[in-house]
Amino acid sequence: MTEAILLVGGKGTRLRPLTVHTPKPMVPAAGVPFLTHQLARARAAGVDHIVLATSYLAQVFEPHFGDGSALGLHLEYVTEKEPLGTGGAIRNVAERLRSGPDEPVLIFNGDILTGLDIRALVGTHESTGADVSLHLTKVTDPRAYGLVPTDETGRVLAFLEKPQTPEEIVTDQINAGAYVFRRSVIDTIPAGRPVSVERETFPGLLAAGAHLQGMVDSTYWLDLGTPAAFVRGSADLVMGRAPSPAVPGRRGDRLILPTARVAPDAKLTGGTVVGEGAFVAEGARVCGSTILPGAVIEPDAVVTDSLIGSRARVGERSVLTGAVVGDGAVVGADNELRDGVRVWCDARIPAGAVRFSSDQ
Repeated sequence: MTEAILLVGGKGTRLRPLTVHTPKPMVPAAGVPFLTHQLARARAAGVDHIVLATSYLAQVFEPHFGDGSALGLHLEYVTEKEPLGTGGAIRNVAERLRSGPDEPVLIFNGDILTGLDIRALVGTHESTGADVSLHLTKVTDPRAYGLVPTDETGRVLAFLEKPQTPEEIVTDQINAGAYVFRRSVIDTIPAGRPVSVERETFPGLLAAGAHLQGMVDSTYWLDLGTPAAFVRGSADLVMGRAPSPAVPGRRGDRLILPTARVAPDAKLTGGTVVGEGAFVAEGARVCGSTILPGAVIEPDAVVTDSLIGSRARVGERSVLTGAVVGDGAVVGADNELRDGVRVWCDARIPAGAVRFSSDQ
């Protein structure tokens, strides 16, 4: 297994305002852009050539990763002029592939944090002679996902999009967003128009009698599409619950980047990350949160399961739980922000302006 396609063109709308200035794969998780973890895991599995299918804010990828040599990879970049969907993006980069018609090409989405055994997926693909192999994972509530029932040998029987009734939930196996394609199959995807592999390519291949193989691997899997999930994924990387060779430090309760400053009596727990140049002041308590570069947490603030954007500021005694504060925003002193609130980039919330309890 030597080459892969990484789909990193999405706009990350569910993650806004984190993705106003930064494409989703470049938002830091455990101290480095999330994409770094995916690239490092692919390299560890023996992949050496990766084509990045970019679109939204495409210009930021290459200046950061260059030719990939620092990671032991050869990276190439292909930018879509118009969004082409998952299948269209795969087809759009096909000319950069070097594999022969029957050789495997790994494909994975740029927003999935997983402990997938990549070598095992490729091995399953080759041993079964499949045209396409899919990583499947089991979830307790599959209603938000596409279901993929298989027979006793793992051969895919159908693709069922987001079931609406209990009767439609025929399996707890879902498409986990990593695939191995026979190289020649990629060339059958229509070129120059939007194509969804989930809704068009895979069902079409199945109807045509192609062999689609599923491999269940439920070691760790998380869709980082929402702010809450992204913060949890970062914390899991820091604490070692999610595997990655790219975490820049020891696994544990906290990760403090080299130029960050933390007051001696500040308390950091739950996989908290304090980014480059950020400052956590005296008496502050930060749990399970990501503090991006240059952000400031003022004295006695309490930040839980939240993401504080670059150069943002959380005022004294403010309490944030499950919040997202965009780049450059300021939350004044004595505010309370609760689950799901999103403070937009460069916004200003005056002192004591937002509360869920009495000010006494």
